[in-house]
Amino acid sequence: MSQSIRINEAIRASELRVIGASGEQLGILSRADALKMAEEAGLDLVEISPNANPPVVKIIDWSKYQYQKMKEAQKNRRSNKQGELKQMRFGMKIGQGDLDIKLRKVREFLVDGHKVRLQIFFRGRENAHRDLGYEMIKRIATLLENDAVLEHEPQMAGRNLSVVIRSK
Repeated sequence: MSQSIRINEAIRASELRVIGASGEQLGILSRADALKMAEEAGLDLVEISPNANPPVVKIIDWSKYQYQKMKEAQKNRRSNKQGELKQMRFGMKIGQGDLDIKLRKVREFLVDGHKVRLQIFFRGRENAHRDLGYEMIKRIATLLENDAVLEHEPQMAGRNLSVVIRSK
C-alpha cells in the first residue's frame, strides 16, 4: 500500500471535508471533530484526496479498505496478462501433418488474444538456403491469412528467421 495515504493522527490539515461510513457528506469539520466522530464509530479517519481544498477524508475501516485496494490491484494485474507473446518454432523439414498441428495451436493462441512469434530455425547446411525459409514464412502466412496479420517483415537473427503475428 502506498505510504502517502494518511490515517487518523497523521492527517495534518486543520479543516477537512468529511464523508461518513455509509458515503454521506458530513460537511467541512475541524480535524479534532472528525477524529472524534471516527473514534465514536469505532472506525478510522482516512485521507482519500489530500490535494483537494480542504482535503477529503472518509470514516472507514482501514484494514478493510487496504484489503479491497489489494484485491483490486491483483485483479488488474491478472487482466493485463492477456497480451502475452507466445512462440512456435518450425524446422525446415517439417511435414504437412506436423505443420497443421502447430498451426492449429497458433490459432488457439490467437483466439485467446495472444501475439505469436513464428520462428523457423536453420540447421547446418540449411543456412545456405535461407530463401526457402522466407518461402515457408509466406506459406504459413497464407495458411493463417483468415486469422492473423503479420506485425512486421520476417527478420533473420542468427540461425533463426522470425516474424510476429497478431489476430485480425
